[in-house]
Amino acid sequence: MKRVEKVKVELGRRSYEILVGRQLLVQIGESLATLGKGRRALVVTNPLVWDLYGSEVEKGLREAGFSWRVAILPDGEEYKTLESVQTLYDQALVAGLDRQSWIVAVGGGVVGDMAGFAAATFMRGINFVQVPTTLLAQVDSSVGGKTGVNHPKGKNLIGAFYQPRLVVSDIDSLNSLPEREWAAGLAEVVKYGMIWNEFFFEFLEQNKEGIWQRQAQPVQEMVKASCSIKAQVVSQDEQEQGLRAILNFGHTFGHGLEALGQYREWKHGEAVAVGMVMASRLAVRAGWLKEAALERLERLLTAFNLPVRAPGVDPEALWQAMLYDKKGEEGRLTFILPDRIGGVKIVKELDRQLILAAIAEVV
Repeated sequence: MKRVEKVKVELGRRSYEILVGRQLLVQIGESLATLGKGRRALVVTNPLVWDLYGSEVEKGLREAGFSWRVAILPDGEEYKTLESVQTLYDQALVAGLDRQSWIVAVGGGVVGDMAGFAAATFMRGINFVQVPTTLLAQVDSSVGGKTGVNHPKGKNLIGAFYQPRLVVSDIDSLNSLPEREWAAGLAEVVKYGMIWNEFFFEFLEQNKEGIWQRQAQPVQEMVKASCSIKAQVVSQDEQEQGLRAILNFGHTFGHGLEALGQYREWKHGEAVAVGMVMASRLAVRAGWLKEAALERLERLLTAFNLPVRAPGVDPEALWQAMLYDKKGEEGRLTFILPDRIGGVKIVKELDRQLILAAIAEVV
């Protein structure tokens, strides 16, 4: 097993590397120094993550000759606001950051989204590095340059596409995740196999026990492969004008489930898992996907302790919740539907009764 694997996100002058491996947190300063920018940094994190990993990050920055300030934000989606970003601007000024300085996001998706948006807008853009410490962040939110905050009217309505200079994914940090968080992150991993690569889906099937037990070798291969797939998609469609929409497989249904549960009942990955089953059931009903492929998806999700049903959910209520999803265009819903394991199609026109019937089979 290699100590560190590298994945390149090809975006011309904005290209960057994703490092995946073990014991990388303590080398964060060295990794930044190789990029030849300034030696001042604002580290953005939350209390739990900093208690676990702060000493390693600070040791790495110190040994590479950095000066830094730490901004600790409260943990939780409800704190992903413009007010929190204002706090980061204030801290950046106190730290004396300039355009050669760094904002370093150490944590999960909420931390990464806010720190990235602050980096995109402070002095019209300064250097930014993602150091994701959750599985969901390592395989999804840290890659691709989506940054932003929530508005009272909806999630992620304020933001910018702003690419990091580097992503550092230390898989050792995944060992501290609660089991439910680990499972939720695996939903996005399964998604990559469904939308892009049947061989990766088969790898997950063959290594499901080792992955669930967080064995280092299959986990590192899994994170690297997931990042590689997302990097390929982002490199072809950075600002979600077409192909990148396939990354939303399961999300139209999933976001509706999250909204129905008032963002408290479902974890994002759990809702996406059921959303993938609903989308696949819809594809079976439309005649695009074989029933056997849907059964393989359900077996793998179940092996990762993820839900494949949404008992008690009213199909009509879910439909109405889905209409408010930000990925609807002019009142029309866009669906990402599989036609095989390893491939999907983008569908904009579907009969409402067909959709409701597919939902009814999964609730």
